[in-house]
Amino acid sequence: MTCRELTAFIADYLDGELPAPQRRQFEIHLDKCANCTRYLEGYRASIAAGKQAFDDRDEPLPADVPDDLVDAILRSRRTQPAD
Repeated sequence: MTCRELTAFIADYLDGELPAPQRRQFEIHLDKCANCTRYLEGYRASIAAGKQAFDDRDEPLPADVPDDLVDAILRSRRTQPAD
């Protein structure tokens, strides 16, 4: 699996929907590729920050969430129509 292929499968991997053979190839690639491992960690952090941005609880964000990511999520939230 290439780095580009990994990014194409990342959502299915995190959702547990990647078939076993592809999942194994995905994990083998992660074991060998530090860049993709960092990318996966950042992707997970982005998902968590996005979910937390729409959570009405007043819990603080984790310290390692980049300010520019928070700002982008908040800007997006202000431009979306209310449900």
